[in-house]
Amino acid sequence: MLFSDLKLPEHILRAIKEQGFTEPTQIQEKTIPLLLAGKDILGQSQTGSGKTAAFGLPILSKLTSNQGIKALILTPTRELCVQVSDALRKFSKHMRCHIVPVYGGVGIGPQLGAVKQADILVATPGRLLDLMERGVKLNTVTYLVLDEADRMLDMGFINDVEKIIRSTSKQRQTVLFSATLSPKLRSLVNKHMNSPVSVQAKITVDTSLLTEKVFLVQSNDKFSLLVHFLKTSPPGIAIVFCKTRHGCDKLAKKLRTQKIDGIAIHGGLPQNKRMNIINNLHKTGQGVLVATDVASRGLHIDNISHVYNYDLPQVSDDYVHRIGRTARAGQKGDAITFVTSQDVRDFKTIMRDTNRNLVTTPLPEFERIIVPEIKGDHHRNSQGNRRSFQSDGRRSFGRSGNNQRPRSQGRSNSRTDDSREKRGSNRAWRGSKRPARPKKQRQ
Repeated sequence: MLFSDLKLPEHILRAIKEQGFTEPTQIQEKTIPLLLAGKDILGQSQTGSGKTAAFGLPILSKLTSNQGIKALILTPTRELCVQVSDALRKFSKHMRCHIVPVYGGVGIGPQLGAVKQADILVATPGRLLDLMERGVKLNTVTYLVLDEADRMLDMGFINDVEKIIRSTSKQRQTVLFSATLSPKLRSLVNKHMNSPVSVQAKITVDTSLLTEKVFLVQSNDKFSLLVHFLKTSPPGIAIVFCKTRHGCDKLAKKLRTQKIDGIAIHGGLPQNKRMNIINNLHKTGQGVLVATDVASRGLHIDNISHVYNYDLPQVSDDYVHRIGRTARAGQKGDAITFVTSQDVRDFKTIMRDTNRNLVTTPLPEFERIIVPEIKGDHHRNSQGNRRSFQSDGRRSFGRSGNNQRPRSQGRSNSRTDDSREKRGSNRAWRGSKRPARPKKQRQ
């Protein structure tokens, strides 16, 4: 099928052609006709599947400008907010349409002025609530998109999202995209969507281009092994995944002591710094990005050669999303996972949930590194010598593994630091008294 077969307006088809696209992806082919027909959509697809065009092209095709905010797209992170708005601007280059992204980390004044002219508003929930408190109305919204809704719920945005939905027109078309469907998300669907049509694109990884390796390693050797791989691999862009903001910062600092330019990226960084990091990666074509799952979702980075699972993901599906960042556009890629003795059960469950069967690779010879004292780091290695670490034999992690501990494919029960990016009321506090809320602008 070609885009020209999807009954899109001529000016939209011209913009698509100018970007070099001729054939829709699987999720686009399934979604676009349904949205053009006015259906609500419940979609499941991975990052990089083309879902922005899947919901964006029909909205642009049906949009009438200068009638207030007609379309609202909610995203969990600032990066995804910017990425979606940039993509929509390219598709709308031959039409009159004012697309405005709003997110935290920057001044709210200019955004408040820009929203008054918006036809399409792309927003993170926290910042949108700030704008609503300052008088922004959503009653003209007839197209509502919840992009990566599972992430918004993981980050604690459920109450904010509910409030925003109730502020839009009841005569609207609603689209929800999510990698997973938790019970809370299904409840949201049942309350706010009108007989949604389920659309799913297969979450697949091209195994012919991707090399997956698993290393069973002692906890205090993970850093040394990572340094070995980063120094011996060909130059390129690598992403190292950690669980928390603190873990990202600490690992990036330790990498710099080994003359490896590790750069941490997470929700705690100012927006301009996060965007500068991504722009520099695009310009140089090489670097080491140390990221959390939340911060990495929505980042548009081409030509990633290596993905390192320094820490295991909290959710099984995130393993597929992580390794799917490499081996794209016909290029080869490596996905390397570190598994400690404490991780074995969880990793077996990930293998079972993702229908994989990987065997551990024998450890290479690598140098144990003495890491200089870093504030807050209580896990540094105490000895430095060169030795050969041999595995006791290949260990299989697959669906037949025993003693598997249940692992959620939806929302994780244990929050990481990155899930606290939201500044609002939906947060669990322990102790006898809740502290006063700081008067800061939300994300």
